[in-house]
Amino acid sequence: MGSSPRQISSKSPRLERYEGTQTEWDRIAASKQFKDLMATKKMFIIPAFIFFVVYYFALPILVGYAPNLMATKVLGPVNLAYLFALSQFFVAWLIAWLYVRAASDFDELAKDIIEDAHKQQKGA
Repeated sequence: MGSSPRQISSKSPRLERYEGTQTEWDRIAASKQFKDLMATKKMFIIPAFIFFVVYYFALPILVGYAPNLMATKVLGPVNLAYLFALSQFFVAWLIAWLYVRAASDFDELAKDIIEDAHKQQKGA
């Protein structure tokens, strides 16, 4: 491992990997851009996590507290409990797909932070 920066792959033109000192990383972490990035990520991740956990635990809770409702036949021998359980796979994939879409925005914000750090490092 030499001292030259490595290339990282991305959809945009290749960027050099940012190598900074602890002081530089502390400055970046304290910047408004970085705080905005973390706030933006939290605005997606926390509600998605809470929704999925509630959705996931709703099945055993409903089966335990409303067994007659969950035993309701929908299609032949298939009842609501089976459909709810199957829907959890689709919900997990939906949340993953939404995260992938949101992550491109996160990546753009991170790229801007890295570019600014490169400019400040070269200008110093």
